[in-house]
Amino acid sequence: MKVIVDTAVWSLSLRRTEPDANVCRELARLIEEQRVLMLGPVRQEILSGYSEESRFELLRSRLSCFDNEPIFDEDYVRAAQYHNLCRRRGIQGAHTDFLICSCAVRLQAAIYTTDQDFQQYSTVLPIFLHQENRS
Repeated sequence: MKVIVDTAVWSLSLRRTEPDANVCRELARLIEEQRVLMLGPVRQEILSGYSEESRFELLRSRLSCFDNEPIFDEDYVRAAQYHNLCRRRGIQGAHTDFLICSCAVRLQAAIYTTDQDFQQYSTVLPIFLHQENRS
């Protein structure tokens, strides 16, 4: 199964000091198995965290091997529906999160994240969360 990697995972893996070893190992495995899917909004969030130009360019270069998955009008509409559905159930979330969920459903992909909000979304939305392989 393909996997959309959320910004939180990329951030934990790309930190200069103290990257999360388990997250790094799992992300490396997914990359090696060519299972990673990149969404443009996730790429934007990742790159937005680096104001130093040289770090930004290095990261942009490293991420360039991942093509952006196309996002269609139907994905945005479904994301809005997911937002409204979750809100009716008392679950708040970011617009980008719901777009990730929408794309994951269309692409039949899992979502790899450390953001606990997705755990809440999964109680309402038809999404699958990727579990780290701890072996």
